[in-house]
Amino acid sequence: MQDEKSLPPEAKEKLQQIKDQLDKFSKKLVEKFDKYVIGVSLLPPQKPENPEEKPDLSKINVLVLIDDSDSQNVNRQEVKDKLEKSVIKISESVNKELAPQVVILSELWQSCYDAKYELLQMIAISAPVYDKGMLAAIKISEVHKSMVLKKFERYIVSYVLSGSLVRGEATDQSDIDVMIIIDDTDVKKMTRAELKDKLRAIIIGMGIEAGEMTSIRNKLNIQVYILTDFWDSLREANPVIFTLLRDGVPFYDRGLFTPWKQMLKMGKIKPSQEAIELFMSSGEQMLKRVQFKLNEMGMEDIYYAILTPSQAALMLYGVAPPAPRETAKLMREIFVKKEKLLEESFVAILEKNIQVRKDIEHGTKKEISGKEIDFLLRNAEKFLKRINNLFKQIDGIKEKESVLHLYDTCVTAMRDVLKAEGIESVQDDQLDEIFDKEIVAKHLVPEKYHRMIHNLMKAKKDYDLGKLTKPEIEKAKKESNELIKFLIEYVQRKRGKEIEKAKIRVKHGDRYGEVILLEKTAFIIHDIDNEEKEISQADINENGGLGKLKESSIEALEKELVTAKIPPRTFIKQKIFEDLKGIFGKDVEILVGY
Repeated sequence: MQDEKSLPPEAKEKLQQIKDQLDKFSKKLVEKFDKYVIGVSLLPPQKPENPEEKPDLSKINVLVLIDDSDSQNVNRQEVKDKLEKSVIKISESVNKELAPQVVILSELWQSCYDAKYELLQMIAISAPVYDKGMLAAIKISEVHKSMVLKKFERYIVSYVLSGSLVRGEATDQSDIDVMIIIDDTDVKKMTRAELKDKLRAIIIGMGIEAGEMTSIRNKLNIQVYILTDFWDSLREANPVIFTLLRDGVPFYDRGLFTPWKQMLKMGKIKPSQEAIELFMSSGEQMLKRVQFKLNEMGMEDIYYAILTPSQAALMLYGVAPPAPRETAKLMREIFVKKEKLLEESFVAILEKNIQVRKDIEHGTKKEISGKEIDFLLRNAEKFLKRINNLFKQIDGIKEKESVLHLYDTCVTAMRDVLKAEGIESVQDDQLDEIFDKEIVAKHLVPEKYHRMIHNLMKAKKDYDLGKLTKPEIEKAKKESNELIKFLIEYVQRKRGKEIEKAKIRVKHGDRYGEVILLEKTAFIIHDIDNEEKEISQADINENGGLGKLKESSIEALEKELVTAKIPPRTFIKQKIFEDLKGIFGKDVEILVGY
């Protein structure tokens, strides 16, 4: 846009008149519609439908964004039509050349759900006159989105506006919250932790640059998620992720975020524990239906009312949902004989229902009487009450066992961290002390994670003594997931740095290759930029040279990197340099400091 100072006097005067008129128009709008006016902005002249015609420069195109979130039970189009009439009337009272375009918030968001981004782009190029924060948020988000997609479009799954703005709770000081989901399912050259760290740094840097371009500084709050982490959080019903999914509006989506949002709205996305409880509730709901119908369908409902919770009990115990005919057998073997949690009479009730349904299905029983339905119904009610208690018993056992599993996983992760720092063998009773001395005291791991370790170890002791409480279990679950994830990422980063030290990058012709020197084996990637990687493998001889080359694969390389020892330093001896010439040609160049 041309600098206002360099404009001729006539243009300056015209621009000032437009500003004054738009300010007057905005004030009148706010007086009439109060808090419902989100923003008013000046639009560029509209292109005529006929390309031979010139734009009508006398018209002052104005966008008016209205919040219609209170109009839940009213036809949205009717609301918009009424608003347009009122807004046009106000604009004509200010200047008949004003051409307002009313956009209601629900219309704007729906266009995003439909992957139609024209309204967003129109707002992004407009000049705000009155703004409660939404226009600025859309403008900087659109600029930042364009920058991110230009560089990383292949990896971006969704770009989502979230937070207080989309909930209608924003103030002038509110941050502009955006969430970016990155596809990490095809990562091969680095760990997922490294990918997330590198892309996050670049994307946040782009956010600062977008702020400078739009003069909206220190407002963009960017959250970067990798797809696998986001999916795990979704399955675990992480409240932050559920909030983002429920409230977020996709400014760009490759077809994942919007379906997830709809599935959440439909109640299809539930945590595993809720899914199990859903099996139970379905049985109780079916029993209520039985009371209103004494017929063959009633029998079907009673059958599933006790079968489904039985399968749910087995699922909670850790068994995959069995076939109906196998359910009673497994219930007897596991809950009656092995765990002694259930009485035989309740398995007999389940078997009786399965047999009755089978008889009806095969035609050996033509009809079922009301007396039989009543008998089966009473037994089913008794069965469900007992299964509810069984759920509590299993839940208590599994919750306590989960603490033991988390403890074992945490101890393994701690040992991996120590091993990554060169400490190979540690006695169990010295693990906490040595971890504190060698890792926490040296500030390699934040102190808060050490406190989490202490809490988990205390929970393990209470488990051994039979004193483990419900609050301790919940605390251990919450903290250990974060702790274990951090320790694993620490080891991955450490391992990644070691692998980088073992790499030799070479240039041959206009292509780049890579040699990874492990303790006894070398892997040669002939062209790192080629999607179909040609990989060879050779033994490292005692003189430092390479043995006979044989064909290898990316899978073999990744498998070797998991277990192979990485030499602390990589030296290029004369012999290996000669071998590299044999592999890549006599003009091969060794790249230093790449």
